Amino acid sequence: DGQNLVTEDVTVVEGDVATISCRVKNSDDSVIQLLNPNRQTIYFRDFRPLKDSRFQLVNFSNSELRVSLTNVSISDEGRYFCQLYTDPPQEIYTTITVLVPPRNLVIDIQKEVAVEGEEIELNCTAMASRPATTIRWFKGNKELTGKSEVEQWSDMYTVTSQLLLKVGREDDGVPVICLVDHPAVKDLQTQRYLEVMYKPQVRVSQNYPVQGLTREGEPLELSCAAFGKPQPTDMRWLRVDDEMPQHVVVSGSNLLISNLNKTDNGTYRCEASNAVGKSHADYMLFVYDPPTTLPPPTTTTTTTTTIPTTITDTTATTEPAVHGFTHLPNSAEELDYGDLSDSRAGEEGAIRSVDHAVVGGVVAVVVFAMLCLLIILGRYFARHKGTYFTHEAKGADDAADADTAIINAEGGQNNSEEKKEYFI
Repeated sequence: DGQNLVTEDVTVVEGDVATISCRVKNSDDSVIQLLNPNRQTIYFRDFRPLKDSRFQLVNFSNSELRVSLTNVSISDEGRYFCQLYTDPPQEIYTTITVLVPPRNLVIDIQKEVAVEGEEIELNCTAMASRPATTIRWFKGNKELTGKSEVEQWSDMYTVTSQLLLKVGREDDGVPVICLVDHPAVKDLQTQRYLEVMYKPQVRVSQNYPVQGLTREGEPLELSCAAFGKPQPTDMRWLRVDDEMPQHVVVSGSNLLISNLNKTDNGTYRCEASNAVGKSHADYMLFVYDPPTTLPPPTTTTTTTTTIPTTITDTTATTEPAVHGFTHLPNSAEELDYGDLSDSRAGEEGAIRSVDHAVVGGVVAVVVFAMLCLLIILGRYFARHKGTYFTHEAKGADDAADADTAIINAEGGQNNSEEKKEYFI
């Protein structure tokens, strides 16, 4: 508690400068001196008895002795003593710790060139460091976990970290980084780029028609692109589960059918191979019906007359003109809008040219229907209506009442068998 001397421990990287400070809290003009770990006097007051030019006086006063040590090495590590000549004498020590960064950082890959799906071994070694270093692994921006081993040689440590990595095609060209965590260095790292061989990636694209359906009678052009490592050199087209049609033209990576028909329906495959393996991509072809246009319009007159006993129906033998889209045989068929416009224009011209004929025909049919209706009504009323005349009331016209009319009726009740009936 009565200690009048103050100092601090020093940590320094090998080769840098260490500064040792001996301070007096309450100065009484006592003598201050600094000693090395071997108890040799470095400085007595402002005098340096030790013949080592690396020690230099930074500051000297009644309250402080500050000394610098340049080009620090491992041999300089240890306890340094500050002494104050008082009664009784006082002494305190400071410890210099020397840090040694790794002298070499190396990544060793088991296989320089790997094939996708393989597991490769990588080793990163940090040699001759103090204290032992910590090694971290990264693949791109993703941190991985390795297994480290530490070997000690004298006061130095060598650390080796092993990483087992299963590679894929996406790892080709990706850097694997070995990074060191050590108090003596910052951002010390080394890296190796992975080289991975992989099977081709195959893609089939439709060049023509660019967008739209593959119709009967139209051409079809397909192209095949393949990417791999090494670059594939062998590419071929085939038809799955059937022979390739004779009219199909294959030119390098392109396939051309100049005139599609229904027999071309099927699956067409592009295969590519390299030293690693073989891959393929399929294109399923379905040939649709050719585009259909509307037929020119025709004139249609339909008249239907309904009466209780007779129906007269006069119908033209052609179908009525259709306005709009026709129902195509194939549900996936689309109507050509250019053809539809031409069809509508022809239809309007034809309708204008036959307007008068239509009006005349309609009038004639209406007149004929009215005549037929009159004839049928006449026959109907003639058949179901008439007047019946009898001689039963003959002679009773002037009777005053009903009883008298019966008595005066010709023949009366006694001559009922002579009654006659006439139909007019």
